Amino acid sequence: MGPKKALKHRLSNDTEREFGGTLGAVCIPVFLPLTVLFLICVSQSPEASVLQWPPCLPSADQLWDPLAPILLLGWIGLHVLLYLLPLGKVSDGLALRDGSRLKYPINGFHGLCISAVLLSVLLGLGAPLGYLFELLVPLAVSAIAVSFLSSVYLYVRSFWAPSHALALGGDTGNPLYDFFIGRELNPRIGNFDLKYFCELRPGLIGWGVINLGMLMKEAELRGSPSLSMILVNCFQLLYVADALWNEEAVLTTMDIVHDGFGFMLVFGDLAWVPFTYGLQASFLVVHPQSLSLLTAAAIVALNGAGYYIFRKSNSQKNQFRRDPTHPSVSGLETIATATGKRLLVSGWWGFVRHPNYLGDLLMALAWSLPCGFSHLLPYFYVVYFTVLLVHREARDERQCRAKYGLAWDAYCRRVPYRIFPYIY
Repeated sequence: MGPKKALKHRLSNDTEREFGGTLGAVCIPVFLPLTVLFLICVSQSPEASVLQWPPCLPSADQLWDPLAPILLLGWIGLHVLLYLLPLGKVSDGLALRDGSRLKYPINGFHGLCISAVLLSVLLGLGAPLGYLFELLVPLAVSAIAVSFLSSVYLYVRSFWAPSHALALGGDTGNPLYDFFIGRELNPRIGNFDLKYFCELRPGLIGWGVINLGMLMKEAELRGSPSLSMILVNCFQLLYVADALWNEEAVLTTMDIVHDGFGFMLVFGDLAWVPFTYGLQASFLVVHPQSLSLLTAAAIVALNGAGYYIFRKSNSQKNQFRRDPTHPSVSGLETIATATGKRLLVSGWWGFVRHPNYLGDLLMALAWSLPCGFSHLLPYFYVVYFTVLLVHREARDERQCRAKYGLAWDAYCRRVPYRIFPYIY
């Protein structure tokens, strides 16, 4: 292949890759960590303005506290131990390309409960959990550093993995892109699955702990937490608890089944989720908001509606994937595909193509509304999550069309709306 043809081939391949190909793989690991630090600083500033210029950035002495890496590594170590405890059942994952199925411990909810007990003991002993507010930036810096180091380890070790253990989209030969997207599909140390562990354990539960720290900080400053802070904590704790209670469902998700484990997922699990998904709580510490009982009731109803749609649609999908003969899904209308599998075209999945995304977005809005309308920052999560889910929906569409062909086209004709009925 001549140099011009080789260049054209590389450019063509790059356009087919996720997240902007090589350009995205270079820019995202630089700009997203900076975005995390920027958003934390803005949430804690008196102005809380995302449009302020020059932007609100941490000083050098704000970036580091020796306690932060100790707490972070201790927290990760605790959840490694909880993962290894012989609690709960063991489930089989979906079949891999070589026909084998990996086994996964379903004990994340046990880890959440034990973590809650340990936190209760610490609070009873007078531990200053509100100090997490001052530690947010150095904790985020530590999480970003752990994400980079872990990603380097994962990339290097992937060269000893057999070819069938590599993710289909992560073995492109482009080191920058493969480092970002992840080469190995299910990296394990013995039976310890690194991707599955990070997906729902230290970062997700850590998000709930950070929120609790913000609530305790507000109580220190004002004598008691506000109704807005309580709602944010309850809504987001419900989301975390639901994910862990239904942990087995993650075994059928794109993250586990399709994506390699590289910087994209490591950083997302350990840094992005715990430090940006809970910005509302950090914001409320500095910018208290009052809510009437009627407004609070309306927000609770919105979150409840979103949660109901999210949980019911996900449960229906996961039950159908695992056992399409189960009485709860056996009566639903389906379309046959060339792969031998069938597509749901009734129930929740006949309403829109991604009803779980609709529920997710309704909940995201409910998490932000307790912060009022005086600032844009609390709505960052809603905007970001809308972009994320629209992008993920586009990825789903491409993969499903490639996998199911004409059957997917027939499904799209039957269910024309993607996320929002009669809108999109």
